Amino acid sequence: MDPIAQMLTSLKNAAMARKTEVVIPFSKVKMAMAEILEREGYLVSAVKKGKKMRHFIYCELAYQTDNPRLQEVKRVSKLSKRVYAGYQELHPVRQGRGLTIVSTPHGLLTDKQARIAKVGGEVLCQIW
Repeated sequence: MDPIAQMLTSLKNAAMARKTEVVIPFSKVKMAMAEILEREGYLVSAVKKGKKMRHFIYCELAYQTDNPRLQEVKRVSKLSKRVYAGYQELHPVRQGRGLTIVSTPHGLLTDKQARIAKVGGEVLCQIW
């Protein structure tokens, strides 16, 4: 299974089950995504923990009046079908209430950051 899709599914399932913390196997891409989600307010914290070769990301989910901030996730670019977009094609998700994470030459960026930097790339997922 796709590791990014597995991470997104774990976060969504934990939010639906009203869990406060999720443990995800570590990778640099997943950590960058967790940092974006933390910066955008979907996670309270995302911390890398572990010894030697077994690192994990401990994600604490954010809640707003007993409802999870992370309502829905959609994996756009999949292993079987890659989706690329220029910065002009990156439109706001849910009238600006969501975000798109894009893998660019400058690293992982949100759709807003990619439009400001005028860079496109692979559209990884949409979150609202």
